[in-house]
Amino acid sequence: MRLAVLDIGSNTINLVAASAEGGLPLPAHTWKAYTRLAERLGPDGTIAPGGRRRLVAVVAQAAEEIQRAGVDHLFAYATASVRDAPNRDRVLADVEDATGIRLGTLSGLEEAQLTFFAARRWLGWSAGPMLLLDIGGGTLEVAFGRDRLPDNALSLPLGAGRLTREFLRDGDPPPARAVRNLRKHVRDQVRRIAAHGSWESPRTAVAASKTFQQLARLTGSAPLHLGPFVTRELSRQALRPWIDRLAALPAAKRQRLPGVSAHRAGQILAGAIVGYEVMRGLGVPSLRICPWGLREGILLRRLETRHPELGNAAWTPWPPPFPRKAS
Repeated sequence: MRLAVLDIGSNTINLVAASAEGGLPLPAHTWKAYTRLAERLGPDGTIAPGGRRRLVAVVAQAAEEIQRAGVDHLFAYATASVRDAPNRDRVLADVEDATGIRLGTLSGLEEAQLTFFAARRWLGWSAGPMLLLDIGGGTLEVAFGRDRLPDNALSLPLGAGRLTREFLRDGDPPPARAVRNLRKHVRDQVRRIAAHGSWESPRTAVAASKTFQQLARLTGSAPLHLGPFVTRELSRQALRPWIDRLAALPAAKRQRLPGVSAHRAGQILAGAIVGYEVMRGLGVPSLRICPWGLREGILLRRLETRHPELGNAAWTPWPPPFPRKAS
């Protein structure tokens, strides 16, 4: 049996298909396309008509890939850009009407728990008490725990895409005042983490997400093409000078830097600020980069517990009852 996870993010849509045999979510088929939803949001987070049309078109492409991959069961969900949009229900209905795919949503807390679950499986019990950080497009997830699932988890509106839209949209590169305002805002938000329950000193601090992977590469870690089993770390000391360097460069020049992709070049500065400030605020000198994240956590949960529902999303047989309305 083949399982697949379809992840609708603020910039990209990712599909990962894996075999249900063997107990590990090793990808048998992957696919990615760009939604650029973050560029089609109104001031209140409403997804504009052009964004809805683009999302429907890309999910339709994903449906073709899912069919080609021979998938038996699908878990499809959208993250913060759709979840927090005032017109979320309209957007989800548009997608289902046109493609037959019913997108669910996960809360920030559920995302933190599942990503922690994946990181624990990757690093194993020898990691001991573990702190997880995950910078997405809309939110920052923080989790701590000793077991398979975290004892404490928190989601904050500190995603790299969100902060870029809110603080750094006036200028490329942005004015120094905007960068200072963003750093102050992030520091104020990070203080909420310490006030949210107990955060012991971890034996292992780990980071998931493309943002952290790119920051690690920027500061000298091994390139991704060497594979997931190469140890990669992000040092707070090494990251610190890159904030000023990134702030001085326009996006077109940032994308020439090691590890910085073209579609993330505009938001890598915000990601660097969040990464540095949360490491500083929690007293973390370095982070181990985990190649597994939320999608792998969802697959692992399905493989290990057979639990079919997470949040308001669920595993559904593929193919679905195809479009309720003609596309």
